[in-house]
Amino acid sequence: MRIAVLQLPSQGMSSTKLYNFIRIAHKQGVKVLVLGEYILNPFFKELEQMSISMIKEQANHQIKILKELSTTYGMVLVAPLVIVKKQMVYKTIVKFAPSSTSYYHQQLFINYPHWNEDKFFANEKKELESPLIFKVDGIKFALMCGFELHFDEMFTQISSKNIDCVLLPSISTFESYDRWKNLILSRAFTHNCYILRANRIGEYQDKNFTWKFYGDSLLASPNGELLEHLGNKEELMLVDISHTEVVESRRIWGFQESIKRINL
Repeated sequence: MRIAVLQLPSQGMSSTKLYNFIRIAHKQGVKVLVLGEYILNPFFKELEQMSISMIKEQANHQIKILKELSTTYGMVLVAPLVIVKKQMVYKTIVKFAPSSTSYYHQQLFINYPHWNEDKFFANEKKELESPLIFKVDGIKFALMCGFELHFDEMFTQISSKNIDCVLLPSISTFESYDRWKNLILSRAFTHNCYILRANRIGEYQDKNFTWKFYGDSLLASPNGELLEHLGNKEELMLVDISHTEVVESRRIWGFQESIKRINL
C-alpha cells in the first residue's frame, strides 16, 4: 500500500497547498496521508495568545476542507487539530475518511516550564486507553501523538492488536534530531511494525530564542531500519508498506512468540 507524509510549516487558514499536494498524492495512488502537528493550527506558544473564538473558527474551517478533500479523492487523511468544545481547547488527531470522521484525543502531554501543553489543553485525565486503530485495504494502523511514543504504556495498549503501522504526527525542535530518530527506529524494531513519523518545519520566534522545527519525517521498517526520510524543506514523501513484511519480521525475530510462551 502507498502512504504519504505531507511536511509543511503552519498553514493558517490557507488551503491552497493542501489541495495541490493531496491532488498529487492521489495521482500517485496514495491511500493514507499524514500531516505533522501544528500545521493546521499555529504552534502551541502562539495558541496561548489566541482567543478561543479564533481557534474555533480556524479548526472548523480546516475540518470542512479536509472532509471535502477526503471525499473528493477517496483518501484517508490523518491530521492533528486543536479543536474547541464548550469553550474548552482540546488537542486531537482526526482521521478523515470518505464516509466517516474519527477523533483521537491525546492522552499524554509535554509539561515542561517552557512548553506546558498539559496545563493548556482540557483533554481528560484518565486511565490510558488504546490509540485509535483502523484498517485500510487490509493494513492495520494505530494513531499516536508524537510525545506519546516515549511511553511503554502506550505500546502495551496495542501490543496484542497486530498493528502493521503506527502513524506518528509530531513536532520536534531544539537538538532532538538524533534522539527522535533512535527512539522511532527502536520502537519499530521491538514491536516489528512500521512507524511513519510526520514532522513539521518552519520557525517560531520567542523573545529569547528561535524555535526551529527541522522536519526529518521518516519511515522506519519492522526491522528497525530507516527506509525513507525528508530533510527540512516543504515536501511530500511517498512510501510503500506491506503486511507481508510485518508478518515476516515477526516470524524471524519471534518477540511475540517469546511473550506467548511465558504467558501460557
